[in-house]
Amino acid sequence: MFGRRDLTRLALGAGAGMALSGAARAQGPWPDRSLRWVVGYGAGGASDIFARLIARQMGPALGQSIVVENRPGGGAIVATENVIRSPADGHTLLHTDNGILVYNPALYARLPFDPDRDLVNVGFIGRFPMLVLVRPESPFQDFAGLLAESKRRTVTYGTPAVASPHQLAMEVLKRHSGLDATHVPYRGMPAVLNDLVAGQVDCVVADITNGLPYLSTGRARGLVMMGDSRAAAAPSVPMAVELGYPRAVAYGWQGIAVATGTPAPVVERLNTLLRAAIESPEVSKQMKDIGAELVPRTPSGMAEYVQAENTVWRPLIRDLNIRLDG
Repeated sequence: MFGRRDLTRLALGAGAGMALSGAARAQGPWPDRSLRWVVGYGAGGASDIFARLIARQMGPALGQSIVVENRPGGGAIVATENVIRSPADGHTLLHTDNGILVYNPALYARLPFDPDRDLVNVGFIGRFPMLVLVRPESPFQDFAGLLAESKRRTVTYGTPAVASPHQLAMEVLKRHSGLDATHVPYRGMPAVLNDLVAGQVDCVVADITNGLPYLSTGRARGLVMMGDSRAAAAPSVPMAVELGYPRAVAYGWQGIAVATGTPAPVVERLNTLLRAAIESPEVSKQMKDIGAELVPRTPSGMAEYVQAENTVWRPLIRDLNIRLDG
């Protein structure tokens, strides 16, 4: 979801300010060994970088190291099953996102687990609003112009993948605005943005982290942001809710979960340490610099958030008849 340059910048700063308050250090029998933080995507990607950044902050406070373990494959299904089948003792964490907790049950008919039942949410890492970009010389000066053109012909929009938060964000915008646009899926965000600049698609949907470098250097213009408030990193881009589409709100987001059965005090302690790591000056600054929005949530607050997301996105996926397992 994120540009390699921004992720590298995050990774380089990950070691700064690692020590959290000594009052939060491990006490009692947990943890009695190092923790595993399982990421369902490859090394060097957004989830991997955020996991390593935060794990380095949390480790000293726990009194144990946190080893990030990449288990890519099948929409993070391999990683999810690995965590669910591990002992529910708080020593194995799952890096989660929209796809793992919300989309997969609607995209796959035969999951070997039920994330609603088999996972307990620990907390939230951050969210990343989606926005519609056009190239600088595009005739569309605003979203109204794009909408009007779509009444005369079907416009095209690019995203990094089928069933990505980017595609689903545009689909919800289409539903609520009347925009007629044909999806052109790519393999990854760099290819999407390259073809935008080359004029191969009318517009693209990008997360703020990938879109920001293009906005700040004039290689793209933002027509509309699908957040619930103007993004501090791109305050000039209007929100869909401001344009009269209050239900066109879409974010990519990440969090942490553990296997159901993990003791509640362990979940609460992990949440406390996660929030302290994210809110530390070093991590919060780096995340805000790339457009991430930090929204601390308790475990119960995270569970409520995921449930609210389920009510929006799972019916949409089923209505669109998007399936990834045939």
